[in-house]
Amino acid sequence: MTGVENMQKIKVIHTGDIHLGLEFKNTNFDPNFSRQRRLEIWNTFEKILDRCDEKEIDLLLIAGDLFEEDYFTIGDIKRIESRFRTLKMTKVVIVTGNHDPINKGSLYNLVEWPNNVYIIKENSYTKIELEDINITVWGLSWDKKEEKRNLLEDIHIDNTENINILLAHGDIYNKNSNYMPIDLYNIKKVKFNYVALGHIHKHEFIDDKIAYCGSPEALDFGETGSHGIIEGEISTRETRMTFVPFSERQFVQKEITLNENMNYQDIINSIVYSESEEERFKNLYKLNISGVIDKDLSINEDVINEIKSMFTHIEIIDNTVPDYDIETIYKENENNIIGYFIREMKGKDLENKVIRRALYLGLESLLSEKVKL
Repeated sequence: MTGVENMQKIKVIHTGDIHLGLEFKNTNFDPNFSRQRRLEIWNTFEKILDRCDEKEIDLLLIAGDLFEEDYFTIGDIKRIESRFRTLKMTKVVIVTGNHDPINKGSLYNLVEWPNNVYIIKENSYTKIELEDINITVWGLSWDKKEEKRNLLEDIHIDNTENINILLAHGDIYNKNSNYMPIDLYNIKKVKFNYVALGHIHKHEFIDDKIAYCGSPEALDFGETGSHGIIEGEISTRETRMTFVPFSERQFVQKEITLNENMNYQDIINSIVYSESEEERFKNLYKLNISGVIDKDLSINEDVINEIKSMFTHIEIIDNTVPDYDIETIYKENENNIIGYFIREMKGKDLENKVIRRALYLGLESLLSEKVKL
């Protein structure tokens, strides 16, 4: 087999947390864009499999949450099965996670998987032997949506002549996690050649031989930064795995500060041209806009719609405040409700952004009512 010479070295891709079928209920996507984003995640999954063929990958590790059980169909699982069947040489080993647990009614049990696909179905520490390439993959799968127990306490390897890999979906950061707490010290003691982890959606190398792959595509604005897969070579003597950016889009959060000298076009330009046209249509944005703007201007629906037309997706959080001369307004309204409101607010901590914004918004409302009178 290409990539395995004298049983010394294998080529590996480590992925997981793909969440095929995700409905994006935790985002502000409209239905059409949610549908488009689901298709993009499928496309990225397909591209990972294409890369397995192109790079002559020996082993594809999927560390749980391949799909969303609540929204997936038998047609969807058959699509995965048929696509795995087309792989030229790659063996696939899967553990399930909290979003795709394997149990009596699981979709995993409704198709006949090809000979190159190995699903660890047990909820206890077990192994799969890939004898033709001298690999032992250890791991366990989820059978429900929460797991408070550390199921990887009693772990071991029994053949150090093989390449030994641990494949697991869990949380090494929180010993009280509801999502299978994992004792990192315990894992390090066993001396696996590689530990392929899933559940955390941002990739991270804990050390050279232990890594979270992260989601190949970011799923919401809590997952900014680059996303992709982990790829490399593993032998009994050496492990070389690296992160490979692979996502079609990124979620981007930015801060934009405006000032009182800007007109409407200045405001629009400062937002739109903070990114290149290519990035605006490739990535998904959430902008927090702050600063002081002319009291006669507002970032209204028309302004927001013009900005939105220049992005694939943008969410705007308006934290600007109007350029009011507080002292002058107070002197002019000392004996009415506006003056009373200013006195009350000045007694609070105006260095606090929330309180200061409340002052400006309250003034805006009171002054507009005064104009109507």
